[in-house]
Amino acid sequence: MTSRKRPAAALPKAKAKQANRVANPLVIESPPQSAASEPSAAADLVIITGMSGAGKQTALKAFEDLGFYAVDNLPISLVPKFADITRDSKTGKRAALAIDIREGETLADFPEMYRLLKKRVNATLLFLDADNEVLRRRFSETRRPHPLGSESSVLSSLQNERAQLVPIATLADLHIDTTKLNVHDLRRLISAKFQNQQDANKIIIYVNSFGFRHGVPPDSDLVFDVRFLPNPNYIPEFKPLTGRHPIVARYIRSFPQTVEFINRISELLIYLLPHYIREGKSYLTISFGCTGGQHRSVLIASEIYKRLKKAGFTVKEVHRDARRNRA
Repeated sequence: MTSRKRPAAALPKAKAKQANRVANPLVIESPPQSAASEPSAAADLVIITGMSGAGKQTALKAFEDLGFYAVDNLPISLVPKFADITRDSKTGKRAALAIDIREGETLADFPEMYRLLKKRVNATLLFLDADNEVLRRRFSETRRPHPLGSESSVLSSLQNERAQLVPIATLADLHIDTTKLNVHDLRRLISAKFQNQQDANKIIIYVNSFGFRHGVPPDSDLVFDVRFLPNPNYIPEFKPLTGRHPIVARYIRSFPQTVEFINRISELLIYLLPHYIREGKSYLTISFGCTGGQHRSVLIASEIYKRLKKAGFTVKEVHRDARRNRA
């Protein structure tokens, strides 16, 4: 998302800067803050607001992936009650709310409500903004009308909205200018600001086994084909068993390519997972497939599950196509 600014050749530099401030009173410059008021990962409540098209929905989804309760467009009159419930919750789960110009006339009540709220709740007000021309282009690309209606142009509506949001912008604890950010950049920035240190390795990993003849699990993020390994199904005594049975597992492990595959894939995943976490991913589904989903994929998935669990990750093991009446 890059901004195309109109040339200001007719204006001296100093005057051009001054004109920009007048036209855009919400230029993103975080105000000086004391250590106590610095926005932190420990905030119990984050209120997301700002200009339409600046990325509030992306931000709200990012908070949800960080484990926050995420609520969009909650009436301002209910915010204090919701904040109290969040603060007193025994789950310790934090909350993120999105409030914007859709509130209508009640938006004028927000500044006073927030001042009172800050006295009793650990809250952070996050304001998202972008250049008017970039916002106008985003509305054009998505073909959505501006929340203030379609009676006037998008640019005129943005200017109206910006003027109404000035009192709220001045209260914000954190400003983020998304003019040159894409959705991934914004998610990464929010994760860096609000992710608890103890949650840094918080990603849920699902390790699946499946049979290609039954179809690849549609929710798979990574798929590995283990049909290159010798098939135990051709050995009569192994046919009624699964890869979890000690005899079958020992047979599959007896091949050097099995051991090498498990070692190499484990190392690859342990290398990749921190990068997925850094991108804001909160869960990952890894699927291993063989022909029927009974032997090879079951053994491999079980081994990878153990390796990732030993490495400290939260892992769940699922064997989709292994028959229940098999050992």
